[in-house]
Amino acid sequence: MTKHEFSVDMTCEGCSGAVTRVLTKLDVKFDIDLPNKKVFIESDKDTDVLLETLKKTGKAVTYIGPK
Repeated sequence: MTKHEFSVDMTCEGCSGAVTRVLTKLDVKFDIDLPNKKVFIESDKDTDVLLETLKKTGKAVTYIGPK
C-alpha cells in the first residue's frame, strides 16, 4: 500500500469531519493533521480517485506526493 500526502484547506473540526466522512466511504486508512492542513491516505487506489473524493468536501485540495 502506498501512503499519499494531500494538502486540504481545513480550518476546523467540521472541515476534518467532512474529510473523515468522504474517506470512510472509500474504505481507506487515513490520518488527518488539522493544524498543518494535511491528510495522509494509505491506499492502492489511483491518486485521481483520492483527489476527486477529497474535493467532494468543497475544500481546496492539492496532491503533494507519496509519503
